[in-house]
Amino acid sequence: MDWLVQTFREYPSLPIFLTIGIGFWIGQLKYKSFSLGTVTSVLLVGVLVGQLDIPIPGPLKSVFFLLFLFSIGFSVGPQFINAMKGSGIKQVLFALVMCVIVLLSTWGVAKVFHYNPGEAAGLLAGSQTISAVIGVATDVMPGVGASKETVSQWIDMMPVCYAVTYIFGTIGSAYILGNIGPAMLGGLKKVKAKTKEYEEEMNKSSMEVALGFANAARPIQFRAYKAESEWFDTPKKVSEIEDYVQNTLKRRIFVDRVRIDGKIVPLTPDVVVKKGDEIVLSGRREYIIEDESWVGSEIADTELLTFPFEKIDVMVTKKGAVNMTVEKLRSQKAMQGVVISTITRSGMPIPVLAQSKLQVGDVVNIGGLKQEVDAAATVIGTADRPSEKTNMTLLGIGLLIGGIIGAITIHVGNVPLSLSTSGGALIAGLFCGWLRSRHPNLGGIPKESIWLLDNLGLNMFIAVIGITAGPTFISGFKEVGIMLFIAGILATSIPLLLGIILGDKIFHFHPAITLGCCAGSRTTTAALGAIQDSLESTVPALGYTVTYAIGNTLLILWGVAIVLMMA
Repeated sequence: MDWLVQTFREYPSLPIFLTIGIGFWIGQLKYKSFSLGTVTSVLLVGVLVGQLDIPIPGPLKSVFFLLFLFSIGFSVGPQFINAMKGSGIKQVLFALVMCVIVLLSTWGVAKVFHYNPGEAAGLLAGSQTISAVIGVATDVMPGVGASKETVSQWIDMMPVCYAVTYIFGTIGSAYILGNIGPAMLGGLKKVKAKTKEYEEEMNKSSMEVALGFANAARPIQFRAYKAESEWFDTPKKVSEIEDYVQNTLKRRIFVDRVRIDGKIVPLTPDVVVKKGDEIVLSGRREYIIEDESWVGSEIADTELLTFPFEKIDVMVTKKGAVNMTVEKLRSQKAMQGVVISTITRSGMPIPVLAQSKLQVGDVVNIGGLKQEVDAAATVIGTADRPSEKTNMTLLGIGLLIGGIIGAITIHVGNVPLSLSTSGGALIAGLFCGWLRSRHPNLGGIPKESIWLLDNLGLNMFIAVIGITAGPTFISGFKEVGIMLFIAGILATSIPLLLGIILGDKIFHFHPAITLGCCAGSRTTTAALGAIQDSLESTVPALGYTVTYAIGNTLLILWGVAIVLMMA
C-alpha cells in the first residue's frame, strides 16, 4: 500500500485516471430515476483519492478545462450568435433576464449566509448545475487582492459547496419544472391539453401530399414494378411519371431506378420508360403500399432493389433555408425521395413538425439515395459527412487568441476586471463555432471529438479539483454544515419559480415553451427530460435550445462576476 501511494505521488497522472474511471462508472449507476451524474461522481471519488495527500501540478487542470470551455463554445456558437442577431429575440431576452436573476439570487443568498467568495462560487456552481463556474472562479480569485492563504481557503471550499448543493440543483430543478411548474401554469391536465393543441397546430400542413410530419423518421419503402399497364402504351419520361403520381394521384412517390432492355441505366428526369421496362418506386409507407395497378405487377428483383441508401447530416448554411419551415423544405423539388430523420440545434434534438423553422447552424439528418441526398444537401447547406479529422489549427490558434484576450485586465478603480483565460477560451469557442457555420469548408471538430473534449476536459479538471481538495474536504463540510443545503435549495428554487411567472405573465409564452425556456436558461437537460415526460411531448425543446446557448455562456461567465461581487 505504501508503494502504491508513493507511486501515485510520483506519477500524479495515475490517480487522475483512477478517479476518472471509477467516477464515470459510478456516474452511470441509477436508482429508479436518480443518478449522481458523472461530474459529481468524479468529484467525490477524487475527494476519496485525495485523502492520500497527492500533489497535482497546477497547469494540468487548466489545460483540460480550457479544452472543455472551447468545446462548449464551439457547440453553441452558431445558435448563440444567430440568437443575438435577432432570431427568437423574446427567448433571448428571457434568457438574459433569467441569468441575471440567477446571479442576483445566488449573490443575495450568499450575502444572507455570510459566505466568502469561494463558498458563493461553489453555491452558484452546484445550485445552478454549472460545473464550469468552479474553474472560472478559480482563475479569477488570485487577482482580487486577497492573500495567498485566503485564496487557497476559498478555492478549497468551492468543491465542498458544489457537492452539497448540486444534488438538489439537479433533482430539485427537475421536480420544480416537471411538477410544480405545470401546476403554476394552470394544472398538469390543462397544460398537457394545451401542449397537444400546440403540437397539432405546429404540425398542420397546407400541402395535400406532404402528410405525416409527426413522425418524419418513417422509413421509405422501395418496390420494383414492371411497366406493363396500358398507361405505358405511350413511353413516359421519368419526370412525367413523377408528375402524374404527385399531381393526379396525389401521392408523394418517386422513381429511383430504371432497367431498360435488361440493363440498369443512370437515372435522369429525361430517361424514357416504355412498356416492358422495370422501375423502382419509393415513398413513405402510407403512400407506396397503395394499389399500383397504374404501373403493372410488382416484381421481386434483388439486383434492381440492391443499391446504397445513405443517411447524412447537413448543416443549415444556405440563406434560402434559414427560417424555412419543414413543410416548405419538404416541398422543394430537390427533396424528392428524401426523408428528414432528425433536426438538432446546439446539440439538442428539436421536434420535426411541419411548422418548425430551420436556423443557421441546425443539423438536419436526411436519408435517401446518394444522388438524392446530395441534391437535397445543396438546398439546405453543406453536407457534414462523418470525419475523424479535427481542425487542430482552428483549435490551437483559437484557444491561444481567446486566452490572450481573456488575460487582459482592466482596472476600474481598485477592482481588476478580466474575463480570465477561461472566459477567453469560451468566447473563442463561440466565435470559431459560428465561423464554421458560415464557412463549413473551414473544417471543424467532429461530434465525437466534441464529446471527448467536453466530458474528458471537464472531468479531468474536476478530478484534479477533488484530489487536491481531498485533505480539507471533510473539515470544510463540517464548517458549512446543513445550512448550506438550505442555501442551495433557495438558490435553485427562487430563479426557477420567478422564471415560470415571467414566462407566463410577462413574456406570454405557451406553457410548454415557458418550462423549456426555464430549463434552457439554467442549462439543465435533466429538467428538460422531466418536463417532456410530464407533458408527454417534445414541444418544450422548442424553448430550450436558444435559451441554452445564452445560459450556457452567461452562467459560466458568472463565475467571474460572483467572485468580484463577493470580494
